[in-house]
Amino acid sequence: MLLKKFCLFCDPARIVNLCFTIVLVSSTLLTWREAVVLEDAYAASQRTTLEKATSALDRQMQTGLNLLLFYHNSMQTAMQTPLALKVLHDTRQEFDAVRRQPSWQINGYARRTLPINGVSDAFVQQHPMLNRDIPGFGDEMIAAQEVAYMMRLSVVYPVAPSRAIYVSRAGYFVSTSTPADSEDTAARYQRIIDSSWFSGQSVSENPTRDVRWFARTGYGGEFITASIPLDYQQYWYGTVALQFPVAFFKQQLEDTLNDEDKGEYQLYDEQFRLITASTNDNAAPAVFNDTDRHELLQAMATSSVGNLHLGSLFVSWQKLKHFDGVLIRIHSLSAGLDGDFGTISIVIALLWLLFTTMVLISWMVIRRMVRNMSEMQSSLQWQAWHDPLTRLSNRGGLFNQAKKLTAYSQQTGEPIAIIQIDLDHFKQVNDRHGHQAGDRVLTHVARLISNTLRANDVAGRIGGEEFCVIIPNATLAQAAEIAERIRTRIAAKEILLPKGRTLRITASLGVSSGVVDDRVNFELLQSIADNRLYHAKRSGRNQVCASDENQGSPSQ
Repeated sequence: MLLKKFCLFCDPARIVNLCFTIVLVSSTLLTWREAVVLEDAYAASQRTTLEKATSALDRQMQTGLNLLLFYHNSMQTAMQTPLALKVLHDTRQEFDAVRRQPSWQINGYARRTLPINGVSDAFVQQHPMLNRDIPGFGDEMIAAQEVAYMMRLSVVYPVAPSRAIYVSRAGYFVSTSTPADSEDTAARYQRIIDSSWFSGQSVSENPTRDVRWFARTGYGGEFITASIPLDYQQYWYGTVALQFPVAFFKQQLEDTLNDEDKGEYQLYDEQFRLITASTNDNAAPAVFNDTDRHELLQAMATSSVGNLHLGSLFVSWQKLKHFDGVLIRIHSLSAGLDGDFGTISIVIALLWLLFTTMVLISWMVIRRMVRNMSEMQSSLQWQAWHDPLTRLSNRGGLFNQAKKLTAYSQQTGEPIAIIQIDLDHFKQVNDRHGHQAGDRVLTHVARLISNTLRANDVAGRIGGEEFCVIIPNATLAQAAEIAERIRTRIAAKEILLPKGRTLRITASLGVSSGVVDDRVNFELLQSIADNRLYHAKRSGRNQVCASDENQGSPSQ
């Protein structure tokens, strides 16, 4: 049984299909692996490009933070140890003279310092966040005057496109951006204290008292603002801020992109709100839908650097070190295919397609050859075991079947029956009507025999006009009954010959049956049936003989 299953599995067509499937799968896996390697290389190149742009932004942010911290620390130092300069102390006297005016300006030493702009006592009293009646107010104003000198230097020698500002809760501010004459100082101060970068530095909003970033803030345009609270002796005096124009960072992103000519940069704040993009003013930046946005935010929550496929977009991101935001580089599929990676990808795809086509064509050709060989082998095997005229088993095929059936009979103890059939006066048919008519008679008789037998019965042509039938699990009486049906059908049927002639023919049959054992085998049963066949012929033909002429013979 195992050998039979193995032989079935080793069918040539099955082996050919298996081999070509292995080759096709292997080539596909190798191509996929190369595609993955190529994709990783492309992602690495995108991350490298993004890293350069991020580093450039971080350097600008770091420069601004250093300057911001310098102003902050200078204010704290000045409040702790105020300079005993007359020009500084005169500032307090000037303030006392103008503090009740709706808006005022103290120029101090105008050629060296920036002016201090402020609002009235009444304005301060009306706002719950403001307070002018504090012990350290005088030292704060003197410190602001000192820092105003330093801010003036940043205007003359700018480190980066930015503006610095100190806003006091006592109702005044110092800024490197001097207000226009037509601008109302009180209105400007009101906008400042209402801005998030100022109000967001309260103790409740910023308990750590660290630098905080705020995007799209300021007046007269869009700014990215870094601010830090000024605390002294556990009191929040004001806020030092540095504002970068969004247009400056947009220009930086555009300059970085010019080297690549493809893709798009987008700068987002900590709440993933778009600040600016590298697109020109006439082109809208790429917009993420809700699904892509959610997927991107999930990925960025677990890693500060990475890349992601979002449909036809290839997205790389890197969080900035000195800014509460993230820089994103976006490449479309078409943009990626325009470069070297796209060329390599197309070549790999074409090679895989060519190889796959060749494999499929080879498989079809070889499969057809194997199928033809199998059909030829089956045909030759059938011809080896069957009679080509009657399509019954030939002598060799019948004996081969007999071995299997007799072995089964010996194993189970069930009887097996043999019917020997010989056509009466068949030689006269050939002599009178020709061999063509004889062949028609043989095929006619073979068809009648096949139609009479059961599914498990085996019939074969073992001679010119001689047939043999093997009937498993049949007693002598059952076999004799089947033999009689065969004889009756043969005798009752008219055979149509060429030229409209008809012919009737009869047959003589001999029957034997027995259980196969050490004494009884197929050859013995066939010999007994053959003897009874000749007894039927001697007794007048056209009859069935299922017993011996001599009563002393074995009852088979």
